[in-house]
Amino acid sequence: MSSVTDFAETNRFFEEQVVGKGDFAGLSRVYTKNARILPPGAPMMTGQEQIQAFWKDAAKALDVAAVKLQTIEAEFLGDTAIEIGAATITQKSGSSMEVKYVVVWKKEGGLWKWHIDIWNPVS
Repeated sequence: MSSVTDFAETNRFFEEQVVGKGDFAGLSRVYTKNARILPPGAPMMTGQEQIQAFWKDAAKALDVAAVKLQTIEAEFLGDTAIEIGAATITQKSGSSMEVKYVVVWKKEGGLWKWHIDIWNPVS
């Protein structure tokens, strides 16, 4: 039976490698090949190339230093999971912002990856 710990490794990779080290090419380890993101105030984007370009530009524009993801609830349905979570985005200035998110996960190549990703700031 699957549990949150099954995809915690992907979330940590996003926090530590992608955001922490600026390894945006590493997003191929986070998102499925046909993933979609639905960022606030922007069009939906599909595929790893568009997603990588989005995150690289967004991290630079927001001057992101770190991201911390926290799973609030998860439901598993075979090789799919739905995660509701909260994130704290810390900027290099020390300021931070809170975000809420939903991720639909899929197993791809034996790994849990983000397939649909939508988030909004908590205001």
